[in-house]
Amino acid sequence: MIGITLSSEQIRNAPPDVRHWIEHQVLAELGLSAETPPAPVQSAHLAALTVEEAARLLAAIEDVLPAVNVLFEFGRPGIALGQPPVMQVRLMDILHHTRLQNVSQVMTCLETIDAALAEISRDPSVRFCGFDNVGHCLVTPETQRAIATLWQSVIAKQPGVAEGKAA
Repeated sequence: MIGITLSSEQIRNAPPDVRHWIEHQVLAELGLSAETPPAPVQSAHLAALTVEEAARLLAAIEDVLPAVNVLFEFGRPGIALGQPPVMQVRLMDILHHTRLQNVSQVMTCLETIDAALAEISRDPSVRFCGFDNVGHCLVTPETQRAIATLWQSVIAKQPGVAEGKAA
């Protein structure tokens, strides 16, 4: 048997597939199921946003910069699980990428996104994301693609960025 020690920095900088594998190994060693099925969202349904709906959602939260940062985290490629499929995004990855101080701040941003989505869709039962019992956020693949497309369009509109020039 060989043991390897990795620093948190090495794990953080590892490719997503490697981080996912490490997460599964740690959960297995702790006797927890790495393939725990997502917990359903109670009395609510996950939104399957179009690019236009994602743009309206962005416009509704644009004054809350941390929530905007959290929203765009869901445009990153994720892991699709289940039937119907949902995209899995780790809360800890969102926390790390947005540079918020704690998960509570991430949750506050997600609540802001949910409230804005309910308002613009006029549906109080719609949810931007759901959660499983091992620290993952779950969104529909349509929502992930819409946010990724929206991000690309936002970036393309930035002077100098689309041409690859430094500011």
